[in-house]
Amino acid sequence: MKVKIVNTSNNALPAYETKNSAGMDLRAYLPDGPMTLEPMQRGMVPTGLYMEIPEGYEGQVRPRSGLALKSGITVLNTPGTIDADYRGQVCVILINLSDKPFVINSGDRIAQIIFARCEQAELQQVEILSETERGAGGFGHTGKQ
Repeated sequence: MKVKIVNTSNNALPAYETKNSAGMDLRAYLPDGPMTLEPMQRGMVPTGLYMEIPEGYEGQVRPRSGLALKSGITVLNTPGTIDADYRGQVCVILINLSDKPFVINSGDRIAQIIFARCEQAELQQVEILSETERGAGGFGHTGKQ
């Protein structure tokens, strides 16, 4: 799959860091200087990237595990979806779940993007659904172990 990309930042294009990486890192593009997220504050971080994702695919913006573990920084609408027909700048909604301010500098790796197939469903209204062993059980109904 090929994704057309316009890069208006001075950062390198996203790339897979290892042979079997699922995602590519997205970097902040902050030409006016660093951005600070206070504890429990959220903010939209621009990347300077614009993408043309092929029809039948989506871009999924996900947190970076190291940022989440070490700094309490995560993507608020995880995963964020970039639709195939979206042509605006890719931005990332980050939230600081820590008790300390977090400074984001231009070029910092802030999230990752994964490209995945997706299909549009045709909904069929019915009066009753088929039965399964699980039924309506959800939200931890099978226990902790």
